[in-house]
Amino acid sequence: MSHHTIIIAEAGVNHNGDINMARRLIYAAKEAGADYVKFQTAVPELVISAYAPKAEYQKETTGEAQSQLEMCKAIHLPLSAYAELKRICDDVNIGFMSTPFDRPSIECLEAFDMDYWKIPSGEVTNLPYLRRIARPGRRIILSTGMSTLDEVDRAVGILEKGGVQRTDVILLHCTTQYPTPYEAVNLRAMDALATLGCGGVGYSDHTVGIAVPLAAVGHGACVIEKHFTMSRSLPGPDHRASLEYDELRRMVQEIRRIDVALGDGIKIAADAERSNIEVARRSIVAARAIAKGEILTEENLEVKRPGGGISPMLWDEIIGTPAIRSFAPDELIER
Repeated sequence: MSHHTIIIAEAGVNHNGDINMARRLIYAAKEAGADYVKFQTAVPELVISAYAPKAEYQKETTGEAQSQLEMCKAIHLPLSAYAELKRICDDVNIGFMSTPFDRPSIECLEAFDMDYWKIPSGEVTNLPYLRRIARPGRRIILSTGMSTLDEVDRAVGILEKGGVQRTDVILLHCTTQYPTPYEAVNLRAMDALATLGCGGVGYSDHTVGIAVPLAAVGHGACVIEKHFTMSRSLPGPDHRASLEYDELRRMVQEIRRIDVALGDGIKIAADAERSNIEVARRSIVAARAIAKGEILTEENLEVKRPGGGISPMLWDEIIGTPAIRSFAPDELIER
């Protein structure tokens, strides 16, 4: 059976606070072939203080006139909007997810029976938040940007104390920079996360393009999360590090090809190559004319294509034995 990578199309706040844009993002994610479309649910004034500075990438993309709080208030949807977004996802048959950032947002999303609860990187060290998210039976996807392995392990332990099974937690390697430079990706950190014994390791990507998420799937990622937008030219903090529709669709197509190519890991001759065994392998043949009863030696034998005759791996067993009949040059030796 082929592997199936869970692909999360991260709409996030790329709707810019416009419910019509949010609807369009759902339809685009579905058309591109993603498994889930994910938003970000927040009451900004409960998450961000009036004194919180913008990140450098936010200053570059949205300027410095607004504070981080003012920026986020402008681009978040009201909690009342998410019921409609969930309904549209159900109607078009794409999974709905949203990352909550505060208690009212958690309570809002609890009505929707999400397959996974997504915890963002910034909440890895937020003990009250982790306790509130943790409930028996919940499946968690935890992004680990900016975190050490010990911090991630501690966060998973808090989730466990709240009733979440460790095997129901998927860890996403992530670099929290938008866009992420390639030298900061460190995909091999997925191997370190795998030592924590959770239910799987995936990758949340903020690089430009699709090369790194494809590499992550080849490295064993069970989940890929990637921001997407209707246009990178739109105003807002995350559009610049997002894929446009055609790119998202191509990423999904390429991941599905990799899923099939990964196979089952058993090293045998593939059905697709069996017909080439005889063409590409070699057999022991007569190097010159050989008379019946003549002793077979390294001088009168050669190894040539096609396969199907005596394998060259039996060379030592054939040397020194008499020819059972006469052989013409290049004829397959028999015994």
